[in-house]
Amino acid sequence: MGISIDFTKAQEITRERLRAERTPLLQALDVAQLRNLADPVVLADIEAKKQVLRDATQQVDGLTTLDELKAVQLPVLEALV
Repeated sequence: MGISIDFTKAQEITRERLRAERTPLLQALDVAQLRNLADPVVLADIEAKKQVLRDATQQVDGLTTLDELKAVQLPVLEALV
């Protein structure tokens, strides 16, 4: 009998990894947001970047192999403000 992989559990582990990786990025964006409260253009850009990071875990739902789960990364954002 071979090793059995619970793919649903593997997906959740991948989501948690992505969440852990994005936390410091979101924190940096929060700081940038506070520093730029007077500039609505910059605030909109920051909010868009934050949304991209929040949505990153949704990509896990469409993956079907363990290799895909291992390879998934956070999207690359332009330099933080």
